[in-house]
Amino acid sequence: MNKMSNIIQKGHETLRQIAEDVAIEEIGSEKIQKIIGQMKEALDEQDDGVAIAAPQINESLRIFVVSHKVFKKEGEDYDLHKSKVFINPEIVNVSKDKEEMDEGCLSVRWWYGKVKRSKQATVRAYDIEGKLFEMGAGGLVAQIFQHEIDHLEGILFTDKAERLEEIPPEKQ
Repeated sequence: MNKMSNIIQKGHETLRQIAEDVAIEEIGSEKIQKIIGQMKEALDEQDDGVAIAAPQINESLRIFVVSHKVFKKEGEDYDLHKSKVFINPEIVNVSKDKEEMDEGCLSVRWWYGKVKRSKQATVRAYDIEGKLFEMGAGGLVAQIFQHEIDHLEGILFTDKAERLEEIPPEKQ
């Protein structure tokens, strides 16, 4: 099921804003926890969604969520039933080695293209409880880190993609 209830689409001004940091003391607040809940819900409604950034639900905050589906696929040693929340994330390291990867976006439905991304990326962020952590990854997770942090900077994958093509769901 692909409901588009809360996910804003290309052309919406929030997608082009630089998102605001979340105050550390606000992480546990009802407001921030509610936004994270809305992000998880919007992401879980998408069969093909692997991650979502707060600006995609019209909240210009530096938060993104990576779906539990990704960690299951990647075989990471995290709780496979939990999506991972990244608050005030920053990329602290990327490999010089890059590769062209297929990419799409829940806010640029049904467009796909090739984007050159670093093969490895390490992110430092706060988790849902306000604890600072670092996580390094390769492959799909590294790609997600770079794509979602672009969202927080007001950048869409279509700004970087080559060979863009529209593939409506009935052709997939």
